[in-house]
Amino acid sequence: MKYLLIVMVWLGLGWSCHNDLPQQHQSSTTTPINYPTKEIKNEPQAIKVGAARLEEYFKLIVDKKVALVVNQTSMIGNVHLVDSLLALGVDIKKIFSPEHGFRGTADAGEKITDATDPKTGLPLVSLYGKNRKPNASMLEDVDIVIFDIQDVGVRFYTYISTMTYVMEACAENNRPILILDRPNPNGHYVDGPILDEAKKSFLGLHPVPIVHGMTIAEYAQMANGEGWLTNGNKCRLYFVPCLNYDHNTFYDLPIKPSPNLPNIQSIYWYPSICFFEGTPFSVGRGTQTQFQVVGHPDYPLGDYTFKPVSQPGAKYPKHQDKVCRGHDLSKVSKEELQNKRQLDLKYLLEAYHNFPDQEAFFNTNNFFNLLAGNTQLMAKIKAGKQEKEIRDSWEEGLQNYKKIRKKYLLYPDFE
Repeated sequence: MKYLLIVMVWLGLGWSCHNDLPQQHQSSTTTPINYPTKEIKNEPQAIKVGAARLEEYFKLIVDKKVALVVNQTSMIGNVHLVDSLLALGVDIKKIFSPEHGFRGTADAGEKITDATDPKTGLPLVSLYGKNRKPNASMLEDVDIVIFDIQDVGVRFYTYISTMTYVMEACAENNRPILILDRPNPNGHYVDGPILDEAKKSFLGLHPVPIVHGMTIAEYAQMANGEGWLTNGNKCRLYFVPCLNYDHNTFYDLPIKPSPNLPNIQSIYWYPSICFFEGTPFSVGRGTQTQFQVVGHPDYPLGDYTFKPVSQPGAKYPKHQDKVCRGHDLSKVSKEELQNKRQLDLKYLLEAYHNFPDQEAFFNTNNFFNLLAGNTQLMAKIKAGKQEKEIRDSWEEGLQNYKKIRKKYLLYPDFE
């Protein structure tokens, strides 16, 4: 039955029998399975994510013992990648689960525990609990690791940190990693301060801006190629690019990537509004407009009120059951947000200068600085600097970063 299913897939997907897939003999390669192509037609072609291109990577994993780093976004149409590979007889040994868990329902920051998936019986090994990085014993029974998670292109969105740690573990234990690429919904611009090494954390591991403008496969290439893995190690990195995607393509995610990013507007606002997570302000966790509203019970400005309540994905939201006053940004059209192509600091600067207790505006636990990736942004806000002056301070770093980024792009750029 296993091989019958495989033959059916070969026939259905037009499997090519010639031996053009990369071999696993080089210890520090970055190898594409296939580069993206675009047919010239009047109508734009539908995007095909890397996971859906089974014909391009199945030969790399057949008869191998496989581990997957996946969550609820790891879909091929309406079928999960895990279910697809199991149906093809792939020997899946375990699933590594990132922040928010395998099913994507846990709160931000909530520790994920090891478990067993009730549907498949597969072991779920947490990479967001006592371990952020697979150890040697976790990879002992694995030949290859597959990473397939939808990212949103923001430095402090932790899936790229999880990917980095998995790449490091693969390098240290001589295991290849296969990245199945997906579009970046914020891949149409680059903006924000470059991470200061002194503020390196799980919210940012590498010297990149807040909006880095890369897909996960492009980012993985950069981390590998620039020697950003521990001790400058390089892993055997393979990837399957998307088809019919470039950095001017606006991609509306079919599945929310985490509990509090419910729609494309929240994803567009996320790089700018997330700064408020390092302040006393609510960003709408515990409402239906997460990362599309900002407010506080004592804020004197704004014509909008909301009340955060406990709900799945936000069990203990900031200012729970209290009325917050502030701004509703959910009515800004996605077209207008697409055209911004930069971080929006307006609401952050306004909030600081009008908050009744400025001394208490920035959380004392250093979280704001970890989000910013430096101490300069907070200092400039406290000093009363205008948005333009703050932006100008990023420019040199951004120009240097863009030169690095350009070396690893797989798709036509927005510039």
